[in-house]
Amino acid sequence: MMIADLIDQDDFRDRLIALGIELGQDDSPEQCAEKAAAWFATADSDSQQALIALVNELVADKGVVLPDVYEAIKLHLSSLS
Repeated sequence: MMIADLIDQDDFRDRLIALGIELGQDDSPEQCAEKAAAWFATADSDSQQALIALVNELVADKGVVLPDVYEAIKLHLSSLS
C-alpha cells in the first residue's frame, strides 16, 4: 500500500515562503493564507501567477491536504485569479 505525503501546516507555510511571502514560524494555516492573500495584492504578475498555481495544485489535491490547511485555502485564497 502506498502512503501519500500529506500537506500539513508546515508544508503549506514552506511553500508560501518559497514564493517570497514572509510568515512567522508559529503562524497557523489561516494566518498563512491571510498573509498570502495580502501579499498577492501587492505582488508582481509572475509572483501572483505562482501563488495561483500553488493554490490550484493544492485544491486539486484535496485528498492529501490536511483539513485545516484546505479550509484556510478555501476561505482566503480560493478567489485569487
